[in-house]
Amino acid sequence: MRDHTKLRAFELADEVALLTYQVTANFPKDELYGLTAQMCRAAVSVPSNIVEGCARSSQADYLRFLFIAFGSLRELHYQLGLSKRLGFLNE
Repeated sequence: MRDHTKLRAFELADEVALLTYQVTANFPKDELYGLTAQMCRAAVSVPSNIVEGCARSSQADYLRFLFIAFGSLRELHYQLGLSKRLGFLNE
């Protein structure tokens, strides 16, 4: 079993999750169950999948969870861009 706390990727993903919650706290309240919730789910999914992957015994499982984490990160990247275009975020 790998120690996720020793991975720089986990540290960065954890920071992204915290920042996402901070940023979305200022989104319009009518987005609470829409874009806000979706972004927070995607942001939490990244470090969560890194942790779960580290708990797996096989290299294949570990890599599969890292790919899932990367997919969630790309999802969040799109949602951040959408939030900017909607005027919820500044540059």
